[in-house]
Amino acid sequence: MLSGWREVTARRPWRISAKLLIISSVVTVIGFSAICVNVMLDMRRGEEALARQTLENLATTIEADISRNIEIYDLSLKAVASNMLLSEIGTVSKPIRHLILFDHSTTARHFGAIQVFDADGRLTIDASSLDPLPETRGDEDYFKVHRDNAAAGLFISRPMLFRGAYSIVLSRRISDTDGGFLGVVAGSIRFSYFHELFERLSLDPEDTITVLKRDRTVMMRRPFDLDVIGKNLDERPVWKADNLKVGSAFAGQGPIDGTPRLYVRSGGTNPLFVVAGKPLSAVFALWQKEALRIGAVVLVLALFVLGTAIVLAREIGRRAAAESKLEEMATTDALTGLRNRRKFDHAIEIEWRRAMRQKTPVALLMIDADHFKAYNDTFGHQAGDQVLVGIAICISDSVRRAGDCAARYGGEEFAVLLPDTSATDAFKIAETIRGKVQGWSDDQATSTVSCGIASLVPTAGMDWSILVAAADKALYAAKSGGRNQSVLASLPKLSLVA
Repeated sequence: MLSGWREVTARRPWRISAKLLIISSVVTVIGFSAICVNVMLDMRRGEEALARQTLENLATTIEADISRNIEIYDLSLKAVASNMLLSEIGTVSKPIRHLILFDHSTTARHFGAIQVFDADGRLTIDASSLDPLPETRGDEDYFKVHRDNAAAGLFISRPMLFRGAYSIVLSRRISDTDGGFLGVVAGSIRFSYFHELFERLSLDPEDTITVLKRDRTVMMRRPFDLDVIGKNLDERPVWKADNLKVGSAFAGQGPIDGTPRLYVRSGGTNPLFVVAGKPLSAVFALWQKEALRIGAVVLVLALFVLGTAIVLAREIGRRAAAESKLEEMATTDALTGLRNRRKFDHAIEIEWRRAMRQKTPVALLMIDADHFKAYNDTFGHQAGDQVLVGIAICISDSVRRAGDCAARYGGEEFAVLLPDTSATDAFKIAETIRGKVQGWSDDQATSTVSCGIASLVPTAGMDWSILVAAADKALYAAKSGGRNQSVLASLPKLSLVA
């Protein structure tokens, strides 16, 4: 009985381990994949942060250079506007006047000559000539803004063609001591300054540098496109001002072309600000290579782990099936196909304890072939084996519940365990079996059977051997009473047996 129990329990760990192997492998693959995905996302965020920092430094550096030159030029404009109020300026000679009004900073390579216009917009003084040609600029924005607004301060115009070169014009108002409008002093910074500045930078072909006014007018852009210069981004409805706040970044399609880029805006408070852009494909190019490499490695490892798990699970399944088959062979009677004595002892032990816990009856049928020894001696062992097989078939046809256990108890004797079955129901089953065997015996001229039935509710201190002894005693009574009959063990008889 103990060896049978060990054989049953030995099968279960293999089946459980096969499931656990598959589940643990899948969980391991999912967990490892999740970790790798998280690592790759961190790498992606790191690449974006590095690119953002690089673009921010680039934009800040360019803005600082532009702002410094504008400040230098603005100091010259302020000096001219202030010196124009000197009373002696109109009495000195033109060369002396030039020395008083203009410094050498205005002669820098990319700076246009400073000009002074009177209140009507007529050119009166030109830093590049002692005798300038007649010129009127009263209709220009950089003149009208100062004429109409005394607090305009430094005005930076839209990009325009100024004195034969594309430039941005810087201008300041000339006011008398009472604040009256006397004219405008203006100068320019040529586009060549921006071109030279951008050429000094190490940029990829798809990288962009855009210089804008505070009103979001494009002053300069790299790559250079004259159709874009001077356009205001507020005129493009698909581009929102919130996309690029001061010191912020934006990833996506820009307002000028359809290439997705990472854009970073400088964070200064200068009149012009800079937006640096880099294609997202370039930002994440290295990350994509690493992601593909890591992803390929993870995929190979995942397939290897899952494949190994499946192979091992199949092997475990085969071994479990082989053990199950061995168990069945060890617990099955080879001749009749019913359970053998070992399996019967194990089954009655389990059902007896269950019935004791649940306080339900357990019934047992002891069945014996009548006159079997004489039949076996007369017709031979093979004929006797056929009789036993026929009786086993009749028993199997009559006992169909999952918990029932029909077994060859020994020789020509059979036992049928019927859990949760009363004595009356057990007697009916016994009669069914006996009737089937008798019907088959009439056709084949073989042996009949006698049945002993016992049924009781186990209580504490009782052993299942009591039930077996009672059923065996009832079988002996059936044999003594003439055979081919069923006898039910009574409670008084069970008490005597106990």
